[in-house]
Amino acid sequence: MAGTLCVTLLLLLSTIAVGGRKTWRRRSQQIVPSSWERSEGGGESFPLDFTAVEGNMDNFMNQIKSLAQSLYPCSAQRLDDEMKLHSLHNKSVTCNDGSPAGYYLKESKGSRRWLVFLEGGWYCISRENCDIRYDTMRSLMSSRAWPPSKTASGILSTQPEENPHWWNANIVFIPYCSSDVWSGVSPKTEKSGYAFMGSLIIQEVVKELLGKGLDTAKLLLLAGSSAGGTGVLLNVDMVANLLEELGYPGIEVRGLSDSGWFLNNKQYWRTDCTDIITCAPTEAIQRGIRYWNSMVPERCKQQFKEGEEWNCFFGYKIYPTLRRRVLLLRV
Repeated sequence: MAGTLCVTLLLLLSTIAVGGRKTWRRRSQQIVPSSWERSEGGGESFPLDFTAVEGNMDNFMNQIKSLAQSLYPCSAQRLDDEMKLHSLHNKSVTCNDGSPAGYYLKESKGSRRWLVFLEGGWYCISRENCDIRYDTMRSLMSSRAWPPSKTASGILSTQPEENPHWWNANIVFIPYCSSDVWSGVSPKTEKSGYAFMGSLIIQEVVKELLGKGLDTAKLLLLAGSSAGGTGVLLNVDMVANLLEELGYPGIEVRGLSDSGWFLNNKQYWRTDCTDIITCAPTEAIQRGIRYWNSMVPERCKQQFKEGEEWNCFFGYKIYPTLRRRVLLLRV
């Protein structure tokens, strides 16, 4: 019945859009009931008085507003807000502890826009540092306790009032469980104790999404906040290149980096670099990329000497080398 109601209301809107004043008069007695009633097809008709426009434009516009509000359940309010968890088919690409990496997906049938969001959550740079992180923030290193579904908000919301520009796009949320600023390509080893496969996780998600409708997309927006925002800078060109290599050069890839602009601040005093809090940003990233076996964009890497790839983690150094359009936010 809801589907029939949506069609009926849409037809009424079409009548308003194409009909002149004479058409409204002529048809008003035929299509306007005095109250909600059943149509022959089992749907419902909406009481809209087309003759009201002559006497009272405000009254007519109120009816249009009521019609729009009745159409709203045909779209946003009837959407399932929950994103469903999908574990990666490629089981060799994992979270830190070897558990399966994955993503949450809320499909929007008919939409050719995709929003892929990278979660943030800082990082760890040594075996000892990561052990503490695993004890205190395990959900950022393991998928074992991930819920089967999530309700999104903000830019991932399916409500147009909250998310007016992207509410009806295909929404993908990739949980952060690699602790490597989405840069690593290293499987779990005895020495490191953990896998660092952030960049590979993004690649595998993109490949899987091609089988879920991404293959017909016009636009993919790679977005993220904090460590996820830096992950956007490190991976936006890689995602575009991957799609081209797989035969989809027509998909436009853009980036949205929120609070992912690492600052190379100098320390006021010298401290032992025992964790990410006491380390200077440069030293922390230098240690991290060796521990994670990080991959940085080739265009950025070529700007620096061998061993100085860590520079590409800092926004003001990598941004000028990016080929794809990236919007920067600092909240």
